[in-house]
Amino acid sequence: NTMKLALLLINVTLLFIGTCGGPLLMRLYFTHGGKRIWFSSWLETGGWPILLIPLTIAYVRRRLSKPSTPTKIFYMKPLLFLASTVVGILSGVDNYLYAYGVALLPVSTSSLVIASQLAFTAGFAFLLVKQKFTSYSINAVVLLSVGAGVLALHTSGDRPAGESNRQYLLGFFLTLGASVLYGFVLPLVEYSYKKARQEISYTLVMEFQMVMCFFATALCTVAMIVNNDFQAIAREAREFDLGEAKYYVVVVVSAIIWQCFFIGVVGVIFCSSSLLSAIMIALSLPVTEVLAVIFFNEKFTSEKGVSLGLSLWGFVSYFYGEIKLKKKLKKNTETETVAPSSTPEP
Repeated sequence: NTMKLALLLINVTLLFIGTCGGPLLMRLYFTHGGKRIWFSSWLETGGWPILLIPLTIAYVRRRLSKPSTPTKIFYMKPLLFLASTVVGILSGVDNYLYAYGVALLPVSTSSLVIASQLAFTAGFAFLLVKQKFTSYSINAVVLLSVGAGVLALHTSGDRPAGESNRQYLLGFFLTLGASVLYGFVLPLVEYSYKKARQEISYTLVMEFQMVMCFFATALCTVAMIVNNDFQAIAREAREFDLGEAKYYVVVVVSAIIWQCFFIGVVGVIFCSSSLLSAIMIALSLPVTEVLAVIFFNEKFTSEKGVSLGLSLWGFVSYFYGEIKLKKKLKKNTETETVAPSSTPEP
């Protein structure tokens, strides 16, 4: 239990780093001259070779611990490989929708819209993995959904300069589409774990992540070739407002940060559930909001204030319900343990 809790905390930390840092770096790319949507999508999963380092270390440890027996390079069986391929392709499409939305929306607005994925994750988790809900978790989902919906009521308050209302709305609905699709992807990962027909270890989780990111990156690579993005990267770097060197720094760091996000997501699902993973993504919202206001001087409108308040209320409701549920289960267990025997005395 202690090791599992430690692993959960590590993955939550990675998820927070990715959720907060990824959108900020992506917005930095767009606000200083970056224009390539598919390239931004590619960066979200293009850092997958980093996973070869921990996987190689895990392989060496397995081989040293059992030198007399053959050591498998990969644990993944065909069924789980197929599942990770499907998840990867869906993730590639989701990355494009999200990158397009971030290109048109302020970070604070796009983050609040993405928070609505909790509602979609909850719905798909109920259908795919039979997720159980309490009145508190339902309340949290409703509050978070309403909080994101408030942003659609008045779109002109934080529209970037020079951007039409049509472009802003396009960004809003593309981001919402990304939220719906990723709300499906998270329970699909959990469902894949349950139907894998093999024991799920953390090494296998990293393999799943690597294959998923590989196919998402492959999809974006094909699109970049068709769109001539590779030929435009050098020119875009030279014209970048912050300088050519910083352009490549932004690109490399962005790929690393996004990889932290994805390994954190699948790790939290492995340690707990897809719903908790979605909760953690939404929980990073206040931090992202503050960072966006600090680094990009974005307006904090009244609509965002209402949305943020509803979101925080939803977080508190969810965790309060989880604490109460655990206390109730613990109390029931203790009662059953100390209950007197029903066998009559002789």
